Amino acid sequence: MSSIIYPITNLKATEQLVIDRGEGAYVYDKSGKQYLEGLAGLWCTSLGYGNEELIETIATQTRKLSFCHMFGGKTHEAGMQLSDTLAQMVPMDNARVFFGNSGSDANDTQIKLLRYYFNAIGKPEKRKIITRERAYHGVTVAAGSLTSLPVNISFFDPPVEALGILRTDHPHYYRGRLEGESETAFVDRITHNLEQLILREGPATIAAFIAEPITGASGVIVPPPGYYEKVRAILDKYDILFWADEVITGFGRTGSDFGCNSMHIERPDMMSFAKQLSSAYYPISAALIRGDMYEAMVEQSTKVGVFGHGYTYSGHPVACAVAGKVLEIYQRDKLFEHAATTGAYLQNRLAELAEHPLVGEVRGKGLIGAVELVADKASAKPFDGPDVINRAALQCQENGLLVRPVAGTSLAMCPPLIITREQIDELIAKLSQSLDETLGVIK
Repeated sequence: MSSIIYPITNLKATEQLVIDRGEGAYVYDKSGKQYLEGLAGLWCTSLGYGNEELIETIATQTRKLSFCHMFGGKTHEAGMQLSDTLAQMVPMDNARVFFGNSGSDANDTQIKLLRYYFNAIGKPEKRKIITRERAYHGVTVAAGSLTSLPVNISFFDPPVEALGILRTDHPHYYRGRLEGESETAFVDRITHNLEQLILREGPATIAAFIAEPITGASGVIVPPPGYYEKVRAILDKYDILFWADEVITGFGRTGSDFGCNSMHIERPDMMSFAKQLSSAYYPISAALIRGDMYEAMVEQSTKVGVFGHGYTYSGHPVACAVAGKVLEIYQRDKLFEHAATTGAYLQNRLAELAEHPLVGEVRGKGLIGAVELVADKASAKPFDGPDVINRAALQCQENGLLVRPVAGTSLAMCPPLIITREQIDELIAKLSQSLDETLGVIK
């Protein structure tokens, strides 16, 4: 066993699969066995593996300028061009862009930008952030405090109270509904709870509400119709910013350019990106805020001489060049449109699994989905513990399909945007076979 401390891993179960190479929508282990990459790595390898355009972009930029920091007035063309491209793409007003290295640090940055902004406009008390139960927004100390999943916060003692983190209901109707409650009534109840939380805490103390338009690690939760419209109306009523965490849902994943547009979230105030921004060929993230927020911060920075936040690798020129090429490929090859078409096909094929004895719910949108496994379909009773879902994920792996067990109950899939209908058929066939085999083992 190597000396690595492995991330998001049972430390008694490491180094079980050694991936050796990748090509297109497939990866191969050390023995040469092929696996369909059903989760696009970790929701990120949108263009698949071995894309020669991206490889050449990395080589060309590395030869030209392998590194340049962005401190103290220095910059480079790749970073400036990428920021302008992003600002023109997003559904925000005059967006400004801060570059980092991961989705977690993008959300960390957003917390700091919120505080900096509200200090700049004379509202230092406005610093609390509302997150949701079952939320995932990263694992750094601050972003990890926005995360609500037990495995990510147990034993780490996140400084939730010190950071002013508040939690409201998750929007998963299947697991959150009351007996006999309709989707409309469910939305009314949980948005009412949100408003009551705001009133109890005091609207003047709350800076923002953060949400993934469709969640990832918490089980691919797709909120019911009308949820975000009601949330946004409440936030606007009390002058609270809407912060869209698009680390997973950005750039075609949900069948449109951004998850906000798929889920009818009008003009978010803040957006966080990573993952598909570079198709995972190089680490990069982006934290975007409205232009007026940035303008309010400019004078503040002069009081101490600099805007005192940034990373050595913020706006790394190779990362920016790769991300710029990725965005170019998305547009040139009409991959968002392709994802809409193949995404609809994936959702239709996934729906066929709803009748399987193990499946309680099938959910998703575009090229992201999940099947939730249950011990009893009629009552939606979950299995005790994660053993069954882990068994199902292992069966998939044995059958040459990589998916991810999430939330202790569900198998998530999020294939590369380049996936074909034939590969979706392969995914469903292997998933169905694996569910059958899992059922045979546990019965």
